[in-house]
Amino acid sequence: MEKLSEKTYKADFKNAFPGDESGDVRPRQTPGVLWSKALPTPVREPRLLAWSNELATVLGVEKPTAPADIAILGGNAVTETMYPYAACYAGHQFGNWAGQLGDGRAITLGEWQAATSGEVWELQLKGAGPTAYSRRADGRAVLRSSVREYLMSEAMHHLGVPTTRALSLVSTGDDVLRDMFYDGNAAFEPGAIVMRVAPSFLRFGNFEILAARDETDLLKRLADWTIERYYPEITPEITGEDKYLQFFKTVVARTAALMAEWQRVGFVHGVMNTDNMSILGLTIDYGPYSFLDDYDPNFTPNTTDLPGRRYAFGRQPYIGHWNLGALAGAIAPLFKNTEPLVAALEDFKTIYTQAHNDMFAAKLGLDALKPGDDALIAAFKDMLASIKPDMTIFFQLLADVPDAFKNEAEAVEFFKESLYKEPHPGEATQLFELMQQYSERLEMNAISREESRAIMQKANPRFILRNYLLHEAIEELQKGEDELFLKLQHAMKTPYSRDHDEFFKKRPEWATKQAGCSMLSCSS
Repeated sequence: MEKLSEKTYKADFKNAFPGDESGDVRPRQTPGVLWSKALPTPVREPRLLAWSNELATVLGVEKPTAPADIAILGGNAVTETMYPYAACYAGHQFGNWAGQLGDGRAITLGEWQAATSGEVWELQLKGAGPTAYSRRADGRAVLRSSVREYLMSEAMHHLGVPTTRALSLVSTGDDVLRDMFYDGNAAFEPGAIVMRVAPSFLRFGNFEILAARDETDLLKRLADWTIERYYPEITPEITGEDKYLQFFKTVVARTAALMAEWQRVGFVHGVMNTDNMSILGLTIDYGPYSFLDDYDPNFTPNTTDLPGRRYAFGRQPYIGHWNLGALAGAIAPLFKNTEPLVAALEDFKTIYTQAHNDMFAAKLGLDALKPGDDALIAAFKDMLASIKPDMTIFFQLLADVPDAFKNEAEAVEFFKESLYKEPHPGEATQLFELMQQYSERLEMNAISREESRAIMQKANPRFILRNYLLHEAIEELQKGEDELFLKLQHAMKTPYSRDHDEFFKKRPEWATKQAGCSMLSCSS
């Protein structure tokens, strides 16, 4: 195991592309470069609040105890082999072109190569101070948003959803001024910093900025570098436009798979701008996210997303396709004939539909998709949208559903634990009849009921990080208490087990109206 302060860091991205080495963090346009040097701004009193032992084992990094290592996590120290920078990228935000954006409050320290596996990981501090891309912001992060990012990054990993990771959470000892709901009621909140970790934080927006500036040579270099480094399946024998087409097809497939995974666990990102879309198909940038409590395809956790609900739960696959269209437009200058690129984009619909149906079949415990299963899946989604049960609890109950119900009342009673409201007669009938269809379909399985339940247990989490739990944990931390935070940190590591059933309950009524428990802003 190596110490953060003694490691020799790599700087492959920084060395591969032109950057602004001035260290000037005044907001400005930076044409012709892919990064700008940005030293973290020291904080008053960095204190380690949380550490991911699982990720540390993967990296081969020793848990910091010495002040020198904790100082690195808090942005108070940079070693001689680090070269801190912020990446330059652009993006479409809420469907509108936003121009240059970039890492406004994230600073990459360097690339860590794990001694055992040889894997290279980018280490990035979020909330460590201003960069050239901070615009009018201060580059800081508050405790509530940092707790949310730290916990959810690791929770998604343990759920089996592709994601960036989080190694550490550090309180800074400084207060940060934030207007949580953009309503003119700014207040000081405790500051914090998360160390984020990923093979790369490259986004669709890294390609969009180069296309927008007609920097085609740099665009080609970035595409070549990304393919060589992260897409080994695209062998050197594949060249020219075929190489870029295979690259795009793979990004399409990874994005489709990610959208299906979000639907599986009921995750709503909240701000699916193209600058928040990973080129590796990872969940990236945890802001106003939420898991579904009651099943509602129109639910968005982001106050900024109202009233259009562009990024609502049920629209996420559509937005994934839309964002891929923006990426296709960005790499189009690498093609003389863009028809294959357009065709690859349209393949998203077929790829996603297959991934979604396979995913939902697993949630239902089906051995394999059979003719008519797509109609059964659609019927389940229609019923869920009508009755709006708690998604997580409903699928846990479904695993133990009896072979038959005598009537509507019996079916409603069985699922009562998941219901936020009493179904009206038509909804009760819908549920009862669907359970009859489901029972008949289970009889067609070539596997036993026990094997079917085992499939469902792997596909349906029993524990999720609900927003109200995060809210309560954050409130405790702000008071200097960490009991709930530690419980959540432990529970998220085994989300498919029954070991944490103290959290197996619906969102309480008070949480529907409590700020920060359901709707959040982009500042979250």
